[in-house]
Formats: sequence, C-alpha cells, structure tokens
Amino acid sequence: MSSIAVARPRPLVLGDLIAASRGRSARAIRDVLLVVGAAGFVGALAQVSIHLSFTPVPITGQTLGVLLAGTALGWRRAAAALALYAIAGVAGLPWFAGGTAGYASASFGYIVGFFFAATACGYLAGRGADRSVLKSVPAMVAAEVIIYAFGLTWLALDLHLGAAATLSEGLTPFLAGDAIKAAIAAGLLPLVWWKLPARQQDSPPTQD
Repeated sequence: MSSIAVARPRPLVLGDLIAASRGRSARAIRDVLLVVGAAGFVGALAQVSIHLSFTPVPITGQTLGVLLAGTALGWRRAAAALALYAIAGVAGLPWFAGGTAGYASASFGYIVGFFFAATACGYLAGRGADRSVLKSVPAMVAAEVIIYAFGLTWLALDLHLGAAATLSEGLTPFLAGDAIKAAIAAGLLPLVWWKLPARQQDSPPTQD
C-alpha cells in the first residue's frame, strides 16, 4: 500500500520545526524531549540566583527561561514543561532557585505564575507574536504581568503583608532585571525566525 502525503499546516512556533516532516511517533518523542528540556532549561537558569536580605524572593534567571521556553514551544508543551518543573521541584528535584527543592513558601506564587505565563506566551506565539519585535514585546510584558499577579498575591497572603510592603519585597527590586529579560526574549525569538530559510518556515508534507 502506497503512503499518502498529508499536507501539514505552517509551523506555529519554533518547536514545530523540529521533526516536522517525520511521522507521528517521531513528533511525539520530539514533544516529550522539548517538554523535559524546557523544564531543565528553566531549572538551570534558576541556579543563577541572588538572595536579597529584605525579601524571601531571590533574583534569578528563571523568568528568561519561562519566556523563551513558553514562546518557542507553544502553549500545550509550555504548560506541560512548567507543570513538570513545579511538580518535580516540589517532589524533591533540586532545581528551584539556588538548588533548592520542596514547597517554596512565600515565593511559590512566582512558580505558579510561571506556568500561566509560559502558557500565555505559547498561545500568543501560536498567533504570530514571536515573529516580530513589535508583536513580541507586548507578549513578554503580558507574561511578566501574569507572573507578578500570582507572585505578589501569594507573597502578600503568605506573609500577611500590606500593599506597600508587598510591592517593595516582591516587585520593585526585580523590575529592571525582568525588563532586560523580556527585552532579550522579545528580540531573540523574532531573530531566530528571521534567520531561518523561507523553506523551513513552511512545513513540508509528511508521510504518515
């Protein structure tokens, strides 16, 4: 029986380009590897960690990993990757900030926010938000807002802080660094798309 070429749609996110012309099993393996790799990538950047004396929330590289992984993977794989990151970390894998594991108490809201932020980035990327800087910047800002919404709320409830103390401990010290991370992600992803040959931006038919 001859195989039938099934036309696939254009890749929505960068992760779709990997094994795009292979069969279903190859793409399933690709997705698993991307999810595990993205979780590990966020965990690796979490080891870039600076603890401040006045807040339980450290400065880390996690946010950059969340923005990049979420946008490159698409929302389903991004959600799976950040869920894996949170669950494995709570279960004892030491890849939270500074090589820690377990429930992160006051700062755990940021980890919860990572899940929703990465999912949002992936959703927006699937609609072209990663193809140009003008579209990518609002997507990254939206993701940062989501992270802070969860992180600040959790921090305030856990430590019984007022609004001013919550902002001074959970927002103000991190704004400059997170703006830089968002700018890096917003510039890097469109650059990767721009560097790709045109033929790679359109998924070829596959043999299934």
